[in-house]
Amino acid sequence: MGWDDLDARLDRESGTVSVYAGRLAAPPTWTRHAEVTHYAASTMKLAVLAALHRAAEAGRLDPDAPVEIRNRFTSARPDAPPFSCTRQEDNDAAVWDRLGGRVPLRWLAERMIVRSSNLATNLVIEHVGLPAVAEVWALAGARHSVTGRGIEDFAAREAGITNLITAADLAALLGAVATGATRPGPIATPADCAAMLDVLCAQQIRQDVAEGLPAGVRLAHKNGWVRGVRHGAAVVFPDDADPYLLVVCTTAPPADGQPSGRADADARRLAADISAQVWQARHDLTPAGSPATPPPTGR
Repeated sequence: MGWDDLDARLDRESGTVSVYAGRLAAPPTWTRHAEVTHYAASTMKLAVLAALHRAAEAGRLDPDAPVEIRNRFTSARPDAPPFSCTRQEDNDAAVWDRLGGRVPLRWLAERMIVRSSNLATNLVIEHVGLPAVAEVWALAGARHSVTGRGIEDFAAREAGITNLITAADLAALLGAVATGATRPGPIATPADCAAMLDVLCAQQIRQDVAEGLPAGVRLAHKNGWVRGVRHGAAVVFPDDADPYLLVVCTTAPPADGQPSGRADADARRLAADISAQVWQARHDLTPAGSPATPPPTGR
C-alpha cells in the first residue's frame, strides 16, 4: 500500500487523523494534517520530561532529591483554588501508594512516562513550572503546541486554558531528543537526551504505534488517550534501517450509542495499522541530508 492508498483509507475515517512519518534529521516522507492541533492528552508529558532535565542541567533542582508526594496543585487559573487528581483516572498505583511519602523527582518523571502517571506529572510540573515546559516547545521549534495547565485542572480548562499538540510538533520534540543523544542539540546535553530516550524505551503501555511493530523492535514511545482522543508518538529503531519518527494523532468523538472503549480500541487499531505500513516502508523513507521538499500529504 502506497501513501496515496493510505491517505484514501484515512479519508474514510471519522474525525481527524494526523500523521508525521520520516527518518531522524531528514524531511518527512509522508505527512497528513500534521499541523492540525489536537488535545494533547498525555503526550504533553514528553515536554514535561525535557523541562525536568533542563532544570537539572541548569542547577535549578536536584532530580535525585526526595520530594513529598501530595495531591494538591496550583491551578493555572490565577483566581482558582488548588486542585487535585483522581486516583481512578490514573494508570499507576505505585505513585498513589506512596502518597504522603518522599521519592526522588527522577523516579516521578519515570513513572510519568512508563505508566503515564497523572499524579507524578502534576508533581513534576509543580517543581519545574509551566514556563519551563513552554520553553521546551519553543526550543524544539514547535509551532502550535501548548502546555497550559496540569492534568485535571478543571478550573483552568473552564477558563479556556488547555494543552494542545500537533503531529509535526511532537515529531520535532522527539527528533530533537533523539538526535541530541549523539550530538549537542537545543533540548539538553547528549547525556540527558540519552537518559530521556532510555525512559521512553522503557514504556510499559505499548499500544497504538507500538502494536503495529514486530515483537522486539526498540522504540522510544509516549502515547496519550482520553475519550475521543488517541495519540502515539515514537522514535523507532529498526535493526536493518535508520531510525525513524512516527506520530499518529486521532480525534474522533464516539458515535452516538458507541461505547467509548470500543472507539478507543478502533483508534488503537488504526494507529497500529499505520505503524505497520510505515514499518514496511522503512527502507524507502527519505534519507537524512535530503533537500527539504514538501512530502506527500493527506487531503
